[in-house]
Amino acid sequence: MSAPRRACPVCTREIAVVGGRYARHDPPGRRPAFSYELVSCPGSRRSAPLLATEPRLFDPEEPPMDGQQQLF
Repeated sequence: MSAPRRACPVCTREIAVVGGRYARHDPPGRRPAFSYELVSCPGSRRSAPLLATEPRLFDPEEPPMDGQQQLF
């Protein structure tokens, strides 16, 4: 199962959000060919904002369908 992706607020790349934080990622652009220095985007590991609406399995406003019985 893949993690949901959202745009990084710093570099605007589509980054996975894991545990409420943006995953660690490189800044956009290529690194020099002979550089062994690891550089992360300043937006890495930053807290991701919550989504505007929570996903719901059922809509509580929708009336029950014909033939559907109360469970309890």
